[in-house]
Amino acid sequence: MYTIRWPRLQADLSFHRLSLTGGERHNEGSVDAQRLPLSNARPLTQTFTNELERAAGPKGRYAFISLGCPKNTVDSERMLGMLRLEGYELVNDPVGADFAVVNTCGFIESARQESFASIDEMLDLKRQGKLRGLIVSGCLAERQKELLLEHRPEIDHLIGVFGRDEVTKIADRLVGGLEEQRLVFRPAPAKPLADQGRLRITPNHFAYLKISEGCDRLCTFCAIPKMRGKHATKPIEEVVAEAKELAAAGVRELVVVAQDTTYYGMDLYGEPRLVELLRELEKVEGLEWIRLMYLYPMYFTDELIDLIAGSERIVPYLDMPLQHISDRMLKRMQRRVSAAPTKELVAKLRERIPGVVMRTTLIAGFPGETDEDFAELAEWIAEARFERLGVFTYSLEPDTPAARLPNHLPEEVKAERRDTLMAIQQQVAFDWGDAQVGRQCDVLIDGPVPDEPTAWIGRTAADAPDVDCATFVTGEGLKPGQIVPCEIVARSGYDLVAVAVGDAR
Repeated sequence: MYTIRWPRLQADLSFHRLSLTGGERHNEGSVDAQRLPLSNARPLTQTFTNELERAAGPKGRYAFISLGCPKNTVDSERMLGMLRLEGYELVNDPVGADFAVVNTCGFIESARQESFASIDEMLDLKRQGKLRGLIVSGCLAERQKELLLEHRPEIDHLIGVFGRDEVTKIADRLVGGLEEQRLVFRPAPAKPLADQGRLRITPNHFAYLKISEGCDRLCTFCAIPKMRGKHATKPIEEVVAEAKELAAAGVRELVVVAQDTTYYGMDLYGEPRLVELLRELEKVEGLEWIRLMYLYPMYFTDELIDLIAGSERIVPYLDMPLQHISDRMLKRMQRRVSAAPTKELVAKLRERIPGVVMRTTLIAGFPGETDEDFAELAEWIAEARFERLGVFTYSLEPDTPAARLPNHLPEEVKAERRDTLMAIQQQVAFDWGDAQVGRQCDVLIDGPVPDEPTAWIGRTAADAPDVDCATFVTGEGLKPGQIVPCEIVARSGYDLVAVAVGDAR
């Protein structure tokens, strides 16, 4: 079994989920998992691997569950790659496997509950004698450490974020029946862990490229620095080498991710070096689209804007989580930005990058948010007209400064404010979709529509994989990974409907 569960951007009405195996679509509220059967996974026997079987075949067979954000997906892919190289076989059903790995998310309460549910699902199989062992890794393991074992002592091994590359040693101990060193937690390294040699779980034509690890921001609502450490930049040459490896494997869309993308280079080079990195990535043969995610409004230089505006490969799509626009709230969140420069930056990006599509995320109901603060935010969302927007209700995180702030709001107030913002955003998104009708643009084909030989699911440059909308394309003989010129002929809810009008490339 390989299961992937993507992060839930609550009430993000411009978001749908795309099953990477068959094009099944889900609304944002869905909590079911995407199950990706591996084409190279052999049918499972109903008994655990024994010594003779290991001598004749794989060292062991395992199932894998990956939760959380794209950065965690990269970690999962690295672990999968290491396990494969070490001789372990990935299977698509945990029943009868030697072990399962759950790579967890611990960002907010809803993510933790999903992680707990996945862990408990595997532990139930273990109690029934259907699964030998369980390894839990990732952000929840890093955040809770021994506390997780106290509540779930049947977990065999815990691996923290920075113990990731020791997963094969842990697997060897588990399969070999050795019980020592159940906990593997390492301090954050000065240099980020390498991510080459991954077994990718995204479709062949797109991949995530993690350019740094950790975060130096001290936002009062966020526990990421506690889990992922301080910001650490990957050297430019290492990132480019990984991009070349991905392009050689067929990747056409490279999604650049980090906790704070515009901060790239500060710790290593003493200044932001995102522009230099992007110039090198533009030279990588085979890449068609380079997409930038997790941009912070600080360090967004004129040079960076000009590069994006003039690039043939960097798509005019900017994901810039802003959280709020009220100066009072931004100060309580300790965002180190204020409303006026943020509005100026958004206006500058609109003016100087032709056809730019902007995505942001917001927090509704942060402690102390007054009716006036919320009204200011709602008014600005109507004015700024972000093409893509998601809203979290504030999640109380016990080990963050925001938990100690006064004037926490009732859950029903948070939900009401979230729904109000999303009602505003719905009309913005529909207006933007209507404006695309009659235009021509390239669409990257993600997969076929089931049982429809001439219908395909794809994305324009305006849509990041797994968090945004889709474009349904009618065309003959198309294939996943192709980029095809299309004319937009209709809007269907948040999605677009298009007809292929040129040759795919």
